[in-house]
Amino acid sequence: MGTLAKLYFENVVERLHNLLETELSAIENAAEVMADAVADGNRIFAFGCTHSSLPIQDIVYRAGGLMLINPIYAPGLEAMTLRPATMSTSIERIPGYASAILDHQPIQAGDVLIVVSVSGRNAMPIEMAEQAQSRGLKVIALTSLNYTGSVSSRHPSGKKMYEYADVVLDCQIDPGDAVLQAEGMPQKFCPVSGAINPAILQAMVAATIERLLEQGITPPVFLAANVEGGDAYNTKLLAEYRDRIFYL
Repeated sequence: MGTLAKLYFENVVERLHNLLETELSAIENAAEVMADAVADGNRIFAFGCTHSSLPIQDIVYRAGGLMLINPIYAPGLEAMTLRPATMSTSIERIPGYASAILDHQPIQAGDVLIVVSVSGRNAMPIEMAEQAQSRGLKVIALTSLNYTGSVSSRHPSGKKMYEYADVVLDCQIDPGDAVLQAEGMPQKFCPVSGAINPAILQAMVAATIERLLEQGITPPVFLAANVEGGDAYNTKLLAEYRDRIFYL
């Protein structure tokens, strides 16, 4: 008993080690884009559909997190709250929805948009990246080049999300995401993107904070609300940076 659980842990750990060896340069490039935006007084936004929204939520409004990351939540795609859940799959493939969402965001040229989609093939993440770039934002795309290269685009342009990115973070997830196999199971099971993608984004945040400190800028970071003085500390910083925080 416990063999598959052990294999899952080992798979995730091996992937994280490989990303440390292969993706650190891209993470540093993304951090440079982020730090430059903060230093110049611009803003940071982040978007993902359903499960790809979860890594975004992991870096938004949490203890130890950079205060300046603003999530963009598209109705029907912001989490796994829609019923029936299968409707979200259809919504993500609708061309034109991204423009409607971005039209109502406080974005401006010079801002940064982080977009997460492991496959990078559906209309919504593709158009979020394309529209953001066309409006003068820097786009950081978190995707799997292996996965996206194995599937066709579901957008009329025939392009994938990464093609509209200024920096691509390659999570190196296999097509289908799941990694385990067992006798009696007709398909692989247990995806790894949920463990890998938050780690990549947290590493990017760490590198961003490091770059800002090197420039003599102390970035606003949440203190845990459940430690003494946390509420007062956070309230002060949130007020100081209220011109760049839109999720309150």
